[in-house]
Amino acid sequence: MRYIDHGQGGAAEVLHVAEGLRPAPRAGEVLLHVAYAGVNRPDLLQRAGAYPPPQGTSPVLGLEVSGHVAALGSGCTRWRVGDAVCALVPGGGYAEYCVVPEVHCLPLPAGVSLQDAAGLPEVCFTVWANVFRIGALQAGERLLVHGGSSGIGVMAIQLARAFGARVATTVGNAAKQAFCRELGAELAVNYREEDFEAVVRSAWGGVDVVLDMVGGAYAAKNVRLLARGGRLVQIAVLGGAKGEVDLAQIMVKRLVVTGSTLRARSIEDKAALAQELQVQVWPLFATGAVRPIVQRVYDLADVVQAHRELERSQHIGKVLLRVGGGGMA
Repeated sequence: MRYIDHGQGGAAEVLHVAEGLRPAPRAGEVLLHVAYAGVNRPDLLQRAGAYPPPQGTSPVLGLEVSGHVAALGSGCTRWRVGDAVCALVPGGGYAEYCVVPEVHCLPLPAGVSLQDAAGLPEVCFTVWANVFRIGALQAGERLLVHGGSSGIGVMAIQLARAFGARVATTVGNAAKQAFCRELGAELAVNYREEDFEAVVRSAWGGVDVVLDMVGGAYAAKNVRLLARGGRLVQIAVLGGAKGEVDLAQIMVKRLVVTGSTLRARSIEDKAALAQELQVQVWPLFATGAVRPIVQRVYDLADVVQAHRELERSQHIGKVLLRVGGGGMA
């Protein structure tokens, strides 16, 4: 099979198409013939040598795919060969074939193409786990999403609105502001031109939940903006892993400051998330309350350009790779 090799790691230019052996599914796993793969920031970190894959998983980049079931490992009963699915994978997505626990596969949502479905698993699992499970966002509450035009950001805005919450977000330019407002964000703050803390405080006074992927200097502002009983959920630290916060505010306002990562979760935990998504979120695609947002699809051979686009941070929504097309091998 063809796959993307990143060698010893480094800049985007280390990425290249290589050939290797097709993996074989173990018990409880299915082999997928990959049609499309999502490109995510953890892929960039792994490529640079800063995010090693968990022990026992594929060293190939790629954390989400869509495609067709090509073979079943022993004990698999949910899927049949030929079924179209999208899946959260622990690695190996940038390849014509990859293996994944069958419980991490989901059917394509109604009305969503095989292409667009490739960009759903990583963002849907992440948003559901952090905004709704950990953050416990409720209807009528106020959510602040940093990086609102990112793949995670556009999904967080849509899901929060679909479940009756109000949304504010931070973005980097006017085009992203306009897009996030169209998705349902009441407040969209260009952090390059305005202080998001001042804008949100003036409009709302505070927020109930913050989903933050920046960290650094944002930490103190997030804590100050949270209302009594508020929850700060940290999912990345693109702006730095260290930041000063006023501990007294956490105590007085009874705040919860927490966070999580997705890749290292157990098979069972991710399986439970998949089940919740199919029941709670997948029907929203059929009604149009939530939709995939795809910036661009690159051919597998153009993976360097795909990574550069993510690094420029000018995209809105997801960047995908076309790996094997839409058919079966």
